[in-house]
Amino acid sequence: MSFQVPVSLWISGLVVVLVALIGLALFFGGWKRFLHGKFANGFGRVIIGAILLAAVGLTAAVAINLRSYHRLTYEQPVADLAFTQLAPQEFRASLTDARGRVRTKVLRGDEWELSARVLKWTGPGALLGFNALYHLDRLEGRYRNIEQEQRDYHTAVDLSGGGGLDVWSFARAHAWLPWVDASYGSATYLPMADGAEYRVSMSQTGLLARPTNAAAQQAVAHW
Repeated sequence: MSFQVPVSLWISGLVVVLVALIGLALFFGGWKRFLHGKFANGFGRVIIGAILLAAVGLTAAVAINLRSYHRLTYEQPVADLAFTQLAPQEFRASLTDARGRVRTKVLRGDEWELSARVLKWTGPGALLGFNALYHLDRLEGRYRNIEQEQRDYHTAVDLSGGGGLDVWSFARAHAWLPWVDASYGSATYLPMADGAEYRVSMSQTGLLARPTNAAAQQAVAHW
């Protein structure tokens, strides 16, 4: 899957670099003035430079976290899943994400569930052409029987590691933040079966899973 950086992001990056350079110039220029006895003028420049550098640092932390997200412009495949049965209600699940990374986990239950976090931009963010972003959250096993689901051992694998500032959680905790909507999560689930393979796609309406081989089609048909 190809990844193209929109012009708006290039412009945003150039603005951040420019602000960082201005902040550095003010900060070190202020210290130079301060050391030469121009205390008021130097101190003011140091403070303004420090504020600009702090803003750049926060932007960098956000950018690091957003790198773990994928742009969402139309329905596109986000993961392929394959299952091998090891025992009754026990399957080895292999998940291949959009970047080609493979994760393997033994899941217990009758069904698998894949969930994702979605960031949507509003207001000026939408006008600048920022696309919605998605981040796979977790893959887990489910028991069809509710009592067994509440009682038996539950298995799950975390898919959300990204580093930097956790933008999704931060935005959810601070709903007043402009431009970003983190109130949207999505999940899909289907039965596990020996040899079954599925493809999961993401669209603006959420996750959608489809069987891709006969074993999976048969499992869904008898689900």
